[in-house]
Amino acid sequence: MANTDKKLTVVIGASPNPERYSYLAASRLKAHGHPVVAIGNREAAIGDIPIITDHPALENVDTVTLYMNPKLQEQYYDYILQLKPRRIIFNPGTENPALEALAAQNGILPQEACTLVLLSTGQF
Repeated sequence: MANTDKKLTVVIGASPNPERYSYLAASRLKAHGHPVVAIGNREAAIGDIPIITDHPALENVDTVTLYMNPKLQEQYYDYILQLKPRRIIFNPGTENPALEALAAQNGILPQEACTLVLLSTGQF
């Protein structure tokens, strides 16, 4: 049985392009009832989810899901760690041993997985 808890999820690397996985993930997360904060490199929107460029202070973050290459992730390390999420999902192509180690050292579960697959199989 799927977990029905609503999990605040921060999508980093969000794109307004409907063909991008980050767009699909944000849309499907919302469709599953999860609150979404989408952070990208320019202001735009995914449906009615605004894509923001700043790094707001957030509380009770369950998941950070990454859609940017490891080099670009570096500028987000401190921000991600201060969010204190329960886990960080490293989607295919975003695997980053350095950030995964930092996460583990800070009590955050690093998970190499696909957000879309986790949602579609009830494992999110």
